Amino acid sequence: MANPPSMQLLETLAARLGPKGFTRDERDLTPWLEDWRGRYRGAAAAMLSPSTTAEVAEIVRLCAAERVPLVPQGGNTSMVGGATPPAQGGALLLSLRRMTAIRSLSDVSNSAVCEAGVILSRLHEAAAEVGRRFPLTLGARGSATIGGLVSTNAGGTQVLRFGTMRSLVQGIEAVLADGSVFDGLTPLKKDNRGYDLRQLLIGAEGTLGIVTAANLKLVPAIGSRSVAWIGLSSAEAALRLLRELEVSLGDAVESFELVPETALDLVLAHVVGTRAPLGGRHRWHVLAEATAPAGAPSPEAELGKALGEALERGLIEDAVIASSEAQAEAFWRIRDSISEAERKDGPAAKHDISVDVAAMPDFMTGAAAAVEARFPGTRVIAFGHLGDGNVHFNVRAPEGAGPEWLEEAAPEVTRFVHDLVTEAGGSISAEHGIGQMRLSELARLADPARLGAMRAIKQALDPHGIMNPGKLVPLFDLAQGSLAE
Repeated sequence: MANPPSMQLLETLAARLGPKGFTRDERDLTPWLEDWRGRYRGAAAAMLSPSTTAEVAEIVRLCAAERVPLVPQGGNTSMVGGATPPAQGGALLLSLRRMTAIRSLSDVSNSAVCEAGVILSRLHEAAAEVGRRFPLTLGARGSATIGGLVSTNAGGTQVLRFGTMRSLVQGIEAVLADGSVFDGLTPLKKDNRGYDLRQLLIGAEGTLGIVTAANLKLVPAIGSRSVAWIGLSSAEAALRLLRELEVSLGDAVESFELVPETALDLVLAHVVGTRAPLGGRHRWHVLAEATAPAGAPSPEAELGKALGEALERGLIEDAVIASSEAQAEAFWRIRDSISEAERKDGPAAKHDISVDVAAMPDFMTGAAAAVEARFPGTRVIAFGHLGDGNVHFNVRAPEGAGPEWLEEAAPEVTRFVHDLVTEAGGSISAEHGIGQMRLSELARLADPARLGAMRAIKQALDPHGIMNPGKLVPLFDLAQGSLAE
């Protein structure tokens, strides 16, 4: 059973961390008590901002002794309320934003060791200075931190080629629930000493330990890239095109984003400065990017040839390859602005789901039809990363519906969508995590073996439940017959 912090504990922490590392000032706390999407708001007795791993370890040891819960937070960009403290106010907010050192970065080892508070965009800049890059990017790169990206197993638009954070993390340093420090930063290619604690911590959302640093894989910087916008008649044709491009260009294909006509229309209507890349109307669109390292031939010729052959055979309806970096960025702006356009258009129930890649085209169209039939007036926009099966399946409210629709109708819509995903053998969370938003749905839909293993791991590594309580792991209260708070 977790406890609120005693005054003695707060005074001890204040003395150990100093004014830069400890605050109870409401003005300092308020911006970090609400989640990025504004759906969850919590309370905290204080915010702790350590600057070293040793300070994190001391915080955890002191809190473990009194069984005081800790909620770790990086850039506070969670889409599922995963870094928001409970509303009861008994937890302490543990900010890793002062841990900003890039401890090492090498073009010889192709690696960077970054502390948890390093902003993603800063790592991108540092890697570029030595002719390398960290091949993961997302819309929140200007505020998302390395610790948060590791703890949520972040994805993004380059998963097709490089995988999620699980594939890019070579080592981890973390403070466990008893205050001990796990030093697993060395990037060993072979290590058969039993369970891989690094992989347990990746995607654990801070429920098993506090990630304080990570050893990350770097790859050669991009020497040239070719970005194409393609119009097609079906999602099935898009998948066939992807497979053909993989044969023609191999690993050069780095991103392959599938966008329906309805999503493009929303962006053009609500985002100033955007324009349609193609002249005609097409039910589906693909944004494809191929890259080559410095010194290698540009992929543009091969991409153009492959698209020309696909056009001749009728696999695609039209295509244009960006003639400049500005045009390439304009294409990407359309893709990156879909969520912004949806927000401006009205409320929508958003779902971050995944299915088998081969099943993705049929699921996108079939599930959309099923939802619109079950909930008349709703309009589905399904878009995403075709190469890795990640569908952003968003159900827009009926015309004229206000924000109350999200509270009154959206939960039933979400349950229906998640049922369809589960029936298809997919996941109700592809890249955003479970947090607190999807906790009850995971408990409802996950198979007993998965839930049992998750609860056993949580109990073993965090027996007092002080690490980010109420997130990721559904803890069932047998006495109440419901999810435990």
